[in-house]
Amino acid sequence: MTHQHAARDLQDFIAGLPKAELHVHHVGSASPRIVSELAARHPNSKVPTDPEALAEYFTFTDFAHFIEVYLSVVDLVRTPEDVRLLTYEVARDMARQQVRYAELTITPFSSTRRGIDARAFMDAIEDARTAAEKEFGTVLRWCFDIPGEAGLEAADETLRLATDDRLRPEGLVSFGLGGPEIGVPRPQFKPHFDRAIAAGLHSVPHAGETTGPQTVWDALTELRAERIGHGTSSAEDPKLLAHLAEHRIPLEVCPTSNLATRAVADLDEHPVKKFVEAGVLVTVNSDDPPMFGTDLNTEYAVAARLLGLDERGVAELAKNAVHASFLDEAGKARIVAEIDAYTERRLAS
Repeated sequence: MTHQHAARDLQDFIAGLPKAELHVHHVGSASPRIVSELAARHPNSKVPTDPEALAEYFTFTDFAHFIEVYLSVVDLVRTPEDVRLLTYEVARDMARQQVRYAELTITPFSSTRRGIDARAFMDAIEDARTAAEKEFGTVLRWCFDIPGEAGLEAADETLRLATDDRLRPEGLVSFGLGGPEIGVPRPQFKPHFDRAIAAGLHSVPHAGETTGPQTVWDALTELRAERIGHGTSSAEDPKLLAHLAEHRIPLEVCPTSNLATRAVADLDEHPVKKFVEAGVLVTVNSDDPPMFGTDLNTEYAVAARLLGLDERGVAELAKNAVHASFLDEAGKARIVAEIDAYTERRLAS
């Protein structure tokens, strides 16, 4: 078999492989089709309504530019109806890629500060979640994250929305921290994470994406992180890699995102291989897929190339995400069994 045929066969295998995704943003998952529809609803926005023009709009010079563009898309989500449309359509796009379970990172502060009623926001995401599970078979859970650039006011509000029993949505499983890392030290959010953890939520902050390994250490020691979003710079610290491996703290790796935001200069320089060689549990994710011109299937193909994986290796990678998820044990076992059955069927044909 030629190298081209083998690559095509692997891509076909990935396309049909049941998957879980753990690091993917709500607004950042809005496809050009969804963004165009939202932009048409709100014509005073600077976001292009033409899907082709959006590809150029989503070309980033650096991480700061990415944040600027990202926030302009956030500004398109202005009503509960917008929230519901976005959430439901994101689930539809996931289902097309055989995503069985996803933990979608949502930044409720971005919506409530724009005047969307908190109760209406929660109802919109929950209505979309239950409809998506029923119609597409994709199970969604939520991570509410603090937009770090908005400071302690945003952290206070995110914590309130995540822990107020009258508001907290049924699908909420974790508490995160996103946005720029430079100038946004992790330790200032320790009280918020302590209270979220006390309320039964899991800790999943971004760390080490655009700053050094100390940010990852801070996330582990101050925020009691159970998984690390990105963690790219962990590769620079052998003690940190050993700690992550020993304590089975997964990294949510997003290769194309890291290239697009210039967190890595070249995909071939991505440290994912170093993580695996150090024994760290690695999961593959798409982060903000349409904005980075990617999807989860593409990220699996990138990871397979960087790690030299065949079909069985890719299937093991998919199982990593299931094991690292906050899905209940019965749900995990069901998806793992589906991955195994699919793999055996494909390899036998």
